[in-house]
Amino acid sequence: MAKLLFINPVVREEDVPRHVPYGIALLAAIAIDKGHLVQVYDANAWRLGEETLREVLKADAWQVIALGGITTAYGSIKETVRIARQECPDAVIMLGGGVLTSLPHEIMNWLPEVDVGCVGEGFITFPEMLAMVDAESRDWHRIAGTISRNAQGKPVLSPQRTLLEDLDTLPYPAWDLFPREEVYFKNSQMLYSPEGMLAQRRLDINVSYGCSMICRYCYHLGIAGDMRYETSESGEVSVSFDRPGAYTRTIRYHSPEYIVRMVRHMRDKYAIDYVLFLDENLMTMDQHSKRLWMKDICRLWHESGLAPIPSYDAAGIMNGWEGVHWSGTSHATLCTKEILKTMRAAGCSHLVYGYESFAPHVLKTVGKGSTPATNERSFFWTLEAGIRPVPNVIIGFPDEDFQSIRDNMAAFDRLGIQVRPHFATAYPGSEWFTLHRDSLEAQYGGNLESYILDLGDATKITGIICKKFNAVELIGLRELMCEGNYRLLDVFESAWKRVHQERPLV
Repeated sequence: MAKLLFINPVVREEDVPRHVPYGIALLAAIAIDKGHLVQVYDANAWRLGEETLREVLKADAWQVIALGGITTAYGSIKETVRIARQECPDAVIMLGGGVLTSLPHEIMNWLPEVDVGCVGEGFITFPEMLAMVDAESRDWHRIAGTISRNAQGKPVLSPQRTLLEDLDTLPYPAWDLFPREEVYFKNSQMLYSPEGMLAQRRLDINVSYGCSMICRYCYHLGIAGDMRYETSESGEVSVSFDRPGAYTRTIRYHSPEYIVRMVRHMRDKYAIDYVLFLDENLMTMDQHSKRLWMKDICRLWHESGLAPIPSYDAAGIMNGWEGVHWSGTSHATLCTKEILKTMRAAGCSHLVYGYESFAPHVLKTVGKGSTPATNERSFFWTLEAGIRPVPNVIIGFPDEDFQSIRDNMAAFDRLGIQVRPHFATAYPGSEWFTLHRDSLEAQYGGNLESYILDLGDATKITGIICKKFNAVELIGLRELMCEGNYRLLDVFESAWKRVHQERPLV
Protein backbone atom coordinates (compact mmCIF):
# COMPACT_ATOMS: atom_id res chain seq x y z
CA MET A 1 0.00 0.00 0.00
CA ALA A 2 1.55 3.28 -1.12
CA LYS A 3 1.10 6.79 0.23
CA LEU A 4 0.51 8.63 -3.03
CA LEU A 5 0.39 12.33 -3.92
CA PHE A 6 -1.00 13.27 -7.32
CA ILE A 7 -0.03 16.71 -8.61
CA ASN A 8 -2.02 18.26 -11.43
CA PRO A 9 0.38 20.64 -13.23
CA VAL A 10 -0.53 24.15 -14.31
CA VAL A 11 -1.78 24.47 -17.89
CA ARG A 12 -3.33 27.32 -19.91
CA GLU A 13 -2.33 30.01 -17.46
CA GLU A 14 -4.01 32.62 -19.66
CA ASP A 15 -7.41 31.23 -18.65
CA VAL A 16 -9.09 30.23 -15.41
CA PRO A 17 -9.06 26.52 -14.51
CA ARG A 18 -12.17 25.04 -16.10
CA HIS A 19 -11.77 21.27 -16.21
CA VAL A 20 -11.19 18.70 -13.47
CA PRO A 21 -8.27 16.64 -14.87
CA TYR A 22 -10.17 13.56 -15.97
CA GLY A 23 -7.19 11.26 -16.42
CA ILE A 24 -5.73 11.97 -12.98
CA ALA A 25 -9.18 11.69 -11.37
CA LEU A 26 -9.67 8.28 -13.00
CA LEU A 27 -6.23 6.95 -12.02
CA ALA A 28 -6.80 8.24 -8.48
CA ALA A 29 -10.03 6.22 -8.30
CA ILE A 30 -8.21 3.12 -9.56
CA ALA A 31 -5.46 3.60 -6.95
CA ILE A 32 -8.02 4.01 -4.16
CA ASP A 33 -9.78 0.82 -5.25
CA LYS A 34 -6.42 -0.97 -4.93
CA GLY A 35 -6.11 0.19 -1.31
CA HIS A 36 -3.56 2.98 -1.71
CA LEU A 37 -3.68 6.19 0.32
CA VAL A 38 -4.29 8.96 -2.20
CA GLN A 39 -4.18 12.74 -1.98
CA VAL A 40 -4.27 15.33 -4.77
CA TYR A 41 -2.69 18.74 -5.02
CA ASP A 42 -4.39 20.45 -7.95
CA ALA A 43 -1.79 23.09 -8.78
CA ASN A 44 -3.75 24.14 -11.85
CA ALA A 45 -6.88 24.82 -9.81
CA TRP A 46 -5.19 26.67 -6.93
CA ARG A 47 -2.28 28.35 -8.75
CA LEU A 48 -0.60 29.30 -5.46
CA GLY A 49 2.99 29.09 -6.62
CA GLU A 50 6.19 27.43 -5.44
CA GLU A 51 5.90 28.14 -1.72
CA THR A 52 2.58 26.32 -1.40
CA LEU A 53 3.84 23.44 -3.54
CA ARG A 54 6.79 23.00 -1.16
CA GLU A 55 4.45 23.02 1.83
CA VAL A 56 2.32 20.29 0.24
CA LEU A 57 5.37 18.17 -0.52
CA LYS A 58 6.55 18.47 3.09
CA ALA A 59 3.10 17.76 4.54
CA ASP A 60 3.52 13.97 4.65
CA ALA A 61 6.01 11.18 4.00
CA TRP A 62 4.92 10.60 0.42
CA GLN A 63 6.17 7.36 -1.09
CA VAL A 64 5.00 8.24 -4.60
CA ILE A 65 4.57 11.57 -6.34
CA ALA A 66 2.67 11.14 -9.61
CA LEU A 67 2.17 13.68 -12.37
CA GLY A 68 0.75 13.64 -15.85
CA GLY A 69 -0.58 15.91 -18.51
CA ILE A 70 -0.50 17.05 -22.09
CA THR A 71 2.57 18.43 -23.82
CA THR A 72 1.66 22.04 -23.09
CA ALA A 73 1.98 21.34 -19.34
CA TYR A 74 5.66 20.43 -19.77
CA GLY A 75 7.01 23.68 -18.33
CA SER A 76 5.01 23.25 -15.13
CA ILE A 77 5.91 19.56 -14.91
CA LYS A 78 9.61 20.33 -15.29
CA GLU A 79 9.54 22.82 -12.43
CA THR A 80 7.35 20.58 -10.26
CA VAL A 81 9.58 17.49 -10.45
CA ARG A 82 12.65 19.63 -9.69
CA ILE A 83 11.03 20.91 -6.49
CA ALA A 84 9.59 17.48 -5.65
CA ARG A 85 13.01 15.86 -5.74
CA GLN A 86 14.40 18.55 -3.43
CA GLU A 87 11.62 18.19 -0.86
CA CYS A 88 11.02 14.42 -1.16
CA PRO A 89 14.39 12.84 -1.99
CA ASP A 90 13.23 9.30 -1.18
CA ALA A 91 9.88 9.38 -3.03
CA VAL A 92 9.35 7.60 -6.33
CA ILE A 93 8.46 10.23 -8.93
CA MET A 94 6.19 8.87 -11.67
CA LEU A 95 5.17 10.64 -14.86
CA GLY A 96 2.56 9.78 -17.49
CA GLY A 97 0.21 11.24 -20.05
CA GLY A 98 0.73 12.58 -23.52
CA VAL A 99 3.70 14.71 -22.52
CA LEU A 100 5.74 11.58 -21.82
CA THR A 101 4.21 9.17 -24.32
CA SER A 102 4.92 11.42 -27.30
CA LEU A 103 8.67 11.69 -26.54
CA PRO A 104 9.50 9.10 -23.86
CA HIS A 105 13.28 9.01 -24.23
CA GLU A 106 13.66 12.76 -24.60
CA ILE A 107 11.43 13.58 -21.63
CA MET A 108 13.25 11.12 -19.38
CA ASN A 109 16.57 12.67 -20.41
CA TRP A 110 15.30 16.20 -19.82
CA LEU A 111 13.78 15.29 -16.44
CA PRO A 112 16.39 13.30 -14.50
CA GLU A 113 14.22 13.58 -11.38
CA VAL A 114 11.62 11.19 -12.84
CA ASP A 115 12.19 7.60 -11.75
CA VAL A 116 9.70 5.83 -13.98
CA GLY A 117 7.20 6.79 -16.66
CA CYS A 118 3.95 5.28 -17.86
CA VAL A 119 3.90 5.16 -21.67
CA GLY A 120 0.46 5.11 -23.27
CA GLU A 121 -2.64 4.03 -21.40
CA GLY A 122 -2.20 3.75 -17.64
CA PHE A 123 -5.33 1.91 -16.47
CA ILE A 124 -3.47 -1.38 -15.99
CA THR A 125 0.12 -0.12 -15.93
CA PHE A 126 -0.22 2.46 -13.15
CA PRO A 127 -1.55 0.13 -10.43
CA GLU A 128 1.23 -2.34 -11.28
CA MET A 129 3.75 0.48 -10.84
CA LEU A 130 2.27 1.33 -7.43
CA ALA A 131 2.42 -2.33 -6.39
CA MET A 132 6.17 -2.38 -7.07
CA VAL A 133 6.93 0.59 -4.81
CA ASP A 134 7.19 -1.65 -1.73
CA ALA A 135 9.03 -4.44 -3.55
CA GLU A 136 12.57 -5.33 -2.48
CA SER A 137 13.77 -4.75 -6.02
CA ARG A 138 12.07 -2.09 -8.11
CA ASP A 139 12.61 -3.67 -11.49
CA TRP A 140 10.35 -1.32 -13.42
CA HIS A 141 11.29 -2.94 -16.71
CA ARG A 142 9.25 -6.00 -15.73
CA ILE A 143 6.10 -3.87 -16.02
CA ALA A 144 4.86 -3.50 -19.59
CA GLY A 145 4.15 0.06 -20.72
CA THR A 146 6.87 1.77 -18.69
CA ILE A 147 10.11 3.62 -19.30
CA SER A 148 12.79 3.61 -16.63
CA ARG A 149 16.57 3.84 -16.37
CA ASN A 150 19.18 1.11 -16.62
CA ALA A 151 22.28 0.90 -14.43
CA GLN A 152 23.97 3.53 -16.56
CA GLY A 153 21.04 5.91 -16.21
CA LYS A 154 19.91 5.50 -19.81
CA PRO A 155 16.14 5.46 -20.44
CA VAL A 156 14.88 2.01 -21.45
CA LEU A 157 11.40 1.05 -22.64
CA SER A 158 9.72 -2.08 -21.36
CA PRO A 159 7.48 -4.10 -23.72
CA GLN A 160 4.37 -2.37 -25.03
CA ARG A 161 1.21 -2.42 -22.94
CA THR A 162 -1.97 -3.60 -24.66
CA LEU A 163 -5.03 -1.38 -24.42
CA LEU A 164 -7.91 -2.10 -22.06
CA GLU A 165 -10.75 -3.67 -24.03
CA ASP A 166 -13.72 -3.25 -21.69
CA LEU A 167 -13.85 0.37 -20.59
CA ASP A 168 -16.97 -0.29 -18.53
CA THR A 169 -14.79 -2.07 -15.96
CA LEU A 170 -13.33 1.31 -14.95
CA PRO A 171 -14.53 3.09 -11.80
CA TYR A 172 -15.94 6.60 -11.91
CA PRO A 173 -13.31 9.34 -11.55
CA ALA A 174 -12.50 10.50 -8.00
CA TRP A 175 -14.11 13.93 -8.33
CA ASP A 176 -14.20 14.26 -4.53
CA LEU A 177 -10.43 14.84 -4.45
CA PHE A 178 -10.64 18.06 -6.47
CA PRO A 179 -11.87 21.56 -5.50
CA ARG A 180 -15.24 21.45 -7.22
CA GLU A 181 -17.10 24.01 -5.14
CA GLU A 182 -14.14 26.31 -4.58
CA VAL A 183 -12.86 26.43 -8.16
CA TYR A 184 -14.40 24.33 -10.90
CA PHE A 185 -18.11 24.97 -10.40
CA LYS A 186 -17.35 28.70 -10.22
CA ASN A 187 -15.86 28.40 -13.71
CA SER A 188 -18.67 26.32 -15.20
CA GLN A 189 -19.80 28.85 -17.80
CA MET A 190 -18.86 28.43 -21.47
CA LEU A 191 -19.51 31.13 -24.05
CA TYR A 192 -20.62 28.77 -26.82
CA SER A 193 -24.38 28.61 -26.21
CA PRO A 194 -27.04 30.16 -23.97
CA GLU A 195 -27.11 26.97 -21.91
CA GLY A 196 -23.34 26.98 -21.61
CA MET A 197 -23.38 30.58 -20.42
CA LEU A 198 -25.98 29.74 -17.76
CA ALA A 199 -24.26 26.58 -16.49
CA GLN A 200 -23.61 26.70 -12.74
CA ARG A 201 -22.36 23.22 -11.88
CA ARG A 202 -20.52 21.63 -14.81
CA LEU A 203 -18.35 18.53 -14.73
CA ASP A 204 -16.67 16.88 -17.73
CA ILE A 205 -16.54 13.27 -18.86
CA ASN A 206 -14.55 11.27 -21.39
CA VAL A 207 -16.44 8.25 -22.69
CA SER A 208 -14.45 7.11 -25.73
CA TYR A 209 -10.86 6.63 -26.82
CA GLY A 210 -9.91 6.79 -30.44
CA CYS A 211 -10.89 8.44 -33.70
CA SER A 212 -11.24 7.09 -37.22
CA MET A 213 -9.64 10.14 -38.81
CA ILE A 214 -5.95 10.44 -39.75
CA CYS A 215 -5.62 14.20 -39.21
CA ARG A 216 -1.95 14.89 -39.70
CA TYR A 217 -1.75 17.55 -37.00
CA CYS A 218 -3.39 15.31 -34.36
CA TYR A 219 -1.87 13.15 -31.63
CA HIS A 220 -3.94 10.44 -29.94
CA LEU A 221 -1.92 10.18 -26.70
CA GLY A 222 -1.06 6.53 -27.32
CA ILE A 223 -4.64 5.41 -26.58
CA ALA A 224 -5.96 4.89 -30.10
CA GLY A 225 -3.81 2.01 -31.31
CA ASP A 226 -1.56 4.35 -33.29
CA MET A 227 1.54 3.79 -31.16
CA ARG A 228 4.17 1.34 -32.39
CA TYR A 229 7.31 0.01 -30.72
CA GLU A 230 10.27 -0.37 -33.07
CA THR A 231 13.65 -2.02 -32.49
CA SER A 232 16.74 -0.68 -34.24
CA GLU A 233 19.62 -2.80 -35.52
CA SER A 234 21.49 -2.01 -32.29
CA GLY A 235 18.59 -3.38 -30.26
CA GLU A 236 17.32 -0.07 -28.93
CA VAL A 237 13.53 0.16 -28.61
CA SER A 238 11.75 3.36 -29.55
CA VAL A 239 8.19 4.60 -29.99
CA SER A 240 6.71 5.88 -33.24
CA PHE A 241 3.31 7.21 -34.24
CA ASP A 242 1.46 8.11 -37.43
CA ARG A 243 3.51 8.62 -40.53
CA PRO A 244 2.56 8.59 -44.21
CA GLY A 245 1.07 5.27 -45.25
CA ALA A 246 1.20 3.73 -41.75
CA TYR A 247 -2.04 4.33 -39.89
CA THR A 248 -3.70 2.14 -37.29
CA ARG A 249 -6.74 2.91 -35.16
CA THR A 250 -8.43 1.18 -32.24
CA ILE A 251 -11.92 2.50 -31.48
CA ARG A 252 -13.18 1.99 -27.92
CA TYR A 253 -16.06 3.50 -26.02
CA HIS A 254 -18.15 3.07 -22.90
CA SER A 255 -21.60 1.58 -23.31
CA PRO A 256 -24.52 4.02 -23.33
CA GLU A 257 -25.74 2.40 -20.10
CA TYR A 258 -22.42 3.10 -18.33
CA ILE A 259 -22.34 6.68 -19.60
CA VAL A 260 -25.85 7.58 -18.49
CA ARG A 261 -25.47 5.81 -15.13
CA MET A 262 -22.34 7.87 -14.50
CA VAL A 263 -24.07 11.14 -15.39
CA ARG A 264 -27.06 10.18 -13.23
CA HIS A 265 -24.59 9.56 -10.37
CA MET A 266 -23.00 12.98 -11.00
CA ARG A 267 -26.41 14.60 -10.96
CA ASP A 268 -27.48 12.88 -7.74
CA LYS A 269 -24.21 13.38 -5.84
CA TYR A 270 -22.99 16.76 -7.10
CA ALA A 271 -26.21 18.35 -8.42
CA ILE A 272 -24.56 19.05 -11.77
CA ASP A 273 -26.54 20.89 -14.45
CA TYR A 274 -24.12 20.52 -17.38
CA VAL A 275 -21.74 17.92 -18.78
CA LEU A 276 -19.03 18.52 -21.36
CA PHE A 277 -17.94 15.46 -23.34
CA LEU A 278 -14.17 15.74 -23.66
CA ASP A 279 -14.09 13.09 -26.37
CA GLU A 280 -12.01 13.57 -29.47
CA ASN A 281 -14.85 12.88 -31.90
CA LEU A 282 -18.28 11.71 -30.76
CA MET A 283 -19.41 10.99 -34.31
CA THR A 284 -16.67 8.42 -34.87
CA MET A 285 -18.23 6.33 -32.12
CA ASP A 286 -21.70 6.81 -33.55
CA GLN A 287 -20.61 5.69 -37.00
CA HIS A 288 -18.53 2.82 -35.61
CA SER A 289 -21.57 1.53 -33.67
CA LYS A 290 -23.72 1.53 -36.82
CA ARG A 291 -25.53 4.67 -35.63
CA LEU A 292 -26.74 3.12 -32.37
CA TRP A 293 -24.42 4.59 -29.72
CA MET A 294 -25.51 8.22 -29.71
CA LYS A 295 -29.15 7.30 -30.25
CA ASP A 296 -29.07 5.02 -27.20
CA ILE A 297 -27.32 7.64 -25.09
CA CYS A 298 -30.05 10.14 -25.94
CA ARG A 299 -32.82 7.61 -25.27
CA LEU A 300 -31.37 6.70 -21.88
CA TRP A 301 -30.83 10.40 -21.09
CA HIS A 302 -34.62 10.81 -21.33
CA GLU A 303 -35.42 7.58 -19.49
CA SER A 304 -33.09 8.51 -16.61
CA GLY A 305 -34.73 11.87 -16.12
CA LEU A 306 -31.69 13.82 -17.30
CA ALA A 307 -33.22 15.53 -20.34
CA PRO A 308 -33.38 19.21 -19.32
CA ILE A 309 -36.70 20.97 -18.76
CA PRO A 310 -36.19 24.75 -19.10
CA SER A 311 -37.59 27.45 -16.84
CA TYR A 312 -38.29 31.02 -17.99
CA ASP A 313 -38.53 34.45 -16.40
CA ALA A 314 -41.45 36.85 -16.76
CA ALA A 315 -40.09 38.09 -20.09
CA GLY A 316 -40.02 34.58 -21.50
CA ILE A 317 -36.21 34.28 -21.37
CA MET A 318 -34.73 31.00 -20.21
CA ASN A 319 -33.07 31.40 -16.82
CA GLY A 320 -32.34 27.80 -15.91
CA TRP A 321 -33.47 24.20 -16.21
CA GLU A 322 -34.08 20.98 -14.36
CA GLY A 323 -31.85 18.23 -15.70
CA VAL A 324 -28.48 18.16 -17.45
CA HIS A 325 -27.52 19.95 -20.66
CA TRP A 326 -24.46 18.69 -22.48
CA SER A 327 -22.11 19.37 -25.38
CA GLY A 328 -19.12 17.88 -27.15
CA THR A 329 -17.51 17.39 -30.54
CA SER A 330 -18.85 16.52 -33.97
CA HIS A 331 -17.46 15.91 -37.45
CA ALA A 332 -18.56 17.46 -40.71
CA THR A 333 -18.74 14.21 -42.69
CA LEU A 334 -20.06 11.92 -39.96
CA CYS A 335 -23.02 13.81 -38.51
CA THR A 336 -26.56 13.40 -39.85
CA LYS A 337 -29.66 15.54 -39.65
CA GLU A 338 -31.46 12.85 -37.70
CA ILE A 339 -28.88 12.35 -34.97
CA LEU A 340 -28.43 16.09 -34.50
CA LYS A 341 -32.16 16.51 -33.86
CA THR A 342 -32.12 13.57 -31.48
CA MET A 343 -29.17 15.03 -29.61
CA ARG A 344 -30.85 18.41 -29.27
CA ALA A 345 -34.01 16.84 -27.85
CA ALA A 346 -31.86 15.16 -25.20
CA GLY A 347 -30.22 18.43 -24.17
CA CYS A 348 -27.20 18.93 -26.45
CA SER A 349 -26.51 22.68 -26.60
CA HIS A 350 -23.37 23.07 -28.74
CA LEU A 351 -20.96 21.00 -30.82
CA VAL A 352 -17.39 21.90 -31.71
CA TYR A 353 -16.47 21.28 -35.34
CA GLY A 354 -12.84 21.07 -36.40
CA TYR A 355 -13.42 22.54 -39.85
CA GLU A 356 -9.74 23.54 -40.02
CA SER A 357 -10.08 25.17 -43.44
CA PHE A 358 -12.55 25.97 -46.22
CA ALA A 359 -9.88 25.71 -48.92
CA PRO A 360 -10.19 22.50 -51.00
CA HIS A 361 -6.48 22.12 -51.67
CA VAL A 362 -5.62 22.52 -47.98
CA LEU A 363 -8.29 20.09 -46.76
CA LYS A 364 -6.93 17.41 -49.10
CA THR A 365 -3.63 17.51 -47.19
CA VAL A 366 -5.12 17.46 -43.68
CA GLY A 367 -6.44 13.89 -43.74
CA LYS A 368 -9.80 14.65 -42.20
CA GLY A 369 -11.91 13.53 -45.14
CA SER A 370 -13.97 16.72 -45.21
CA THR A 371 -14.57 19.29 -47.95
CA PRO A 372 -15.77 22.91 -47.90
CA ALA A 373 -19.22 21.60 -48.88
CA THR A 374 -19.43 19.10 -46.00
CA ASN A 375 -18.19 21.76 -43.59
CA GLU A 376 -20.93 24.18 -44.61
CA ARG A 377 -23.59 21.46 -44.74
CA SER A 378 -22.87 20.33 -41.17
CA PHE A 379 -22.91 23.95 -39.98
CA PHE A 380 -26.44 24.55 -41.23
CA TRP A 381 -27.70 21.09 -40.22
CA THR A 382 -26.54 21.78 -36.67
CA LEU A 383 -28.17 25.21 -36.59
CA GLU A 384 -31.42 23.77 -37.95
CA ALA A 385 -31.39 21.16 -35.18
CA GLY A 386 -31.22 23.96 -32.59
CA ILE A 387 -27.61 23.22 -31.59
CA ARG A 388 -24.90 25.89 -31.75
CA PRO A 389 -22.06 24.85 -34.09
CA VAL A 390 -18.67 26.10 -32.88
CA PRO A 391 -16.33 26.30 -35.90
CA ASN A 392 -12.61 25.81 -35.42
CA VAL A 393 -10.32 27.06 -38.21
CA ILE A 394 -6.55 26.80 -38.53
CA ILE A 395 -4.09 28.71 -40.70
CA GLY A 396 -0.44 28.06 -41.36
CA PHE A 397 -0.85 24.58 -42.83
CA PRO A 398 2.07 23.45 -45.01
CA ASP A 399 0.19 24.35 -48.23
CA GLU A 400 -1.41 27.55 -46.95
CA ASP A 401 -1.42 30.31 -49.58
CA PHE A 402 -3.28 33.47 -50.51
CA GLN A 403 -6.06 31.49 -52.16
CA SER A 404 -6.72 29.47 -49.01
CA ILE A 405 -6.85 32.66 -46.94
CA ARG A 406 -9.45 34.06 -49.34
CA ASP A 407 -11.40 30.79 -49.35
CA ASN A 408 -11.66 30.97 -45.58
CA MET A 409 -12.69 34.61 -45.55
CA ALA A 410 -15.35 33.97 -48.18
CA ALA A 411 -16.72 31.07 -46.13
CA PHE A 412 -16.91 33.26 -43.04
CA ASP A 413 -18.96 35.73 -45.06
CA ARG A 414 -21.30 33.03 -46.40
CA LEU A 415 -21.86 31.50 -42.97
CA GLY A 416 -22.11 34.82 -41.18
CA ILE A 417 -19.53 33.87 -38.57
CA GLN A 418 -16.60 35.57 -36.86
CA VAL A 419 -13.61 33.26 -36.44
CA ARG A 420 -10.18 33.87 -34.96
CA PRO A 421 -8.10 31.04 -36.43
CA HIS A 422 -5.62 28.95 -34.52
CA PHE A 423 -2.14 28.42 -35.90
CA ALA A 424 -1.13 25.04 -37.34
CA THR A 425 1.05 23.50 -34.65
CA ALA A 426 2.99 20.25 -34.95
CA TYR A 427 2.62 18.69 -31.52
CA PRO A 428 4.89 15.75 -30.64
CA GLY A 429 3.24 12.49 -31.63
CA SER A 430 1.52 13.93 -34.70
CA GLU A 431 2.46 13.01 -38.25
CA TRP A 432 3.47 16.58 -39.02
CA PHE A 433 5.82 16.64 -36.04
CA THR A 434 7.55 13.55 -37.40
CA LEU A 435 7.85 15.08 -40.86
CA HIS A 436 8.93 18.56 -39.75
CA ARG A 437 10.95 17.74 -36.65
CA ASP A 438 14.32 18.80 -38.08
CA SER A 439 12.91 22.14 -39.22
CA LEU A 440 11.20 22.76 -35.86
CA GLU A 441 14.41 22.06 -33.97
CA ALA A 442 16.32 24.40 -36.29
CA GLN A 443 13.82 27.19 -35.56
CA TYR A 444 14.74 26.83 -31.87
CA GLY A 445 18.50 26.79 -32.32
CA GLY A 446 18.67 23.01 -32.46
CA ASN A 447 17.08 22.71 -29.00
CA LEU A 448 13.94 20.57 -29.15
CA GLU A 449 13.16 21.14 -25.47
CA SER A 450 12.90 24.88 -26.13
CA TYR A 451 10.23 24.16 -28.71
CA ILE A 452 8.32 21.94 -26.27
CA LEU A 453 8.50 24.63 -23.59
CA ASP A 454 7.12 27.19 -26.03
CA LEU A 455 4.08 25.15 -27.08
CA GLY A 456 0.66 26.45 -26.08
CA ASP A 457 -2.91 25.83 -27.19
CA ALA A 458 -2.24 27.01 -30.78
CA THR A 459 -3.64 30.50 -30.15
CA LYS A 460 -0.07 31.81 -30.21
CA ILE A 461 2.44 31.04 -32.92
CA THR A 462 5.37 28.72 -32.28
CA GLY A 463 7.19 26.48 -34.77
CA ILE A 464 6.25 27.10 -38.41
CA ILE A 465 5.42 24.26 -40.81
CA CYS A 466 4.03 26.52 -43.56
CA LYS A 467 6.00 26.52 -46.81
CA LYS A 468 4.99 29.99 -47.94
CA PHE A 469 4.54 32.28 -44.93
CA ASN A 470 6.73 33.05 -41.92
CA ALA A 471 5.53 33.72 -38.38
CA VAL A 472 5.13 37.48 -38.77
CA GLU A 473 3.18 37.06 -41.99
CA LEU A 474 0.84 34.48 -40.47
CA ILE A 475 0.09 36.76 -37.52
CA GLY A 476 -0.74 39.59 -39.91
CA LEU A 477 -2.83 37.36 -42.15
CA ARG A 478 -4.88 36.21 -39.17
CA GLU A 479 -5.69 39.82 -38.32
CA LEU A 480 -6.80 40.50 -41.90
CA MET A 481 -9.01 37.41 -41.80
CA CYS A 482 -10.63 38.55 -38.55
CA GLU A 483 -11.31 41.97 -40.06
CA GLY A 484 -12.43 40.59 -43.43
CA ASN A 485 -10.00 43.04 -45.00
CA TYR A 486 -9.70 41.92 -48.64
CA ARG A 487 -8.16 45.23 -49.71
CA LEU A 488 -5.08 44.93 -47.52
CA LEU A 489 -4.82 41.23 -48.40
CA ASP A 490 -4.56 42.23 -52.06
CA VAL A 491 -1.93 44.85 -51.21
CA PHE A 492 0.12 42.37 -49.21
CA GLU A 493 -0.08 39.68 -51.90
CA SER A 494 1.25 42.09 -54.54
CA ALA A 495 4.14 43.11 -52.29
CA TRP A 496 4.84 39.50 -51.32
CA LYS A 497 5.05 38.41 -54.97
CA ARG A 498 7.46 41.23 -55.84
CA VAL A 499 9.80 40.21 -53.02
CA HIS A 500 9.65 36.48 -53.66
CA GLN A 501 10.16 36.75 -57.41
CA GLU A 502 13.61 38.13 -56.52
CA ARG A 503 14.13 35.78 -53.55
CA PRO A 504 12.07 32.62 -54.10
CA LEU A 505 11.37 30.33 -51.16
CA VAL A 506 13.38 27.11 -51.06
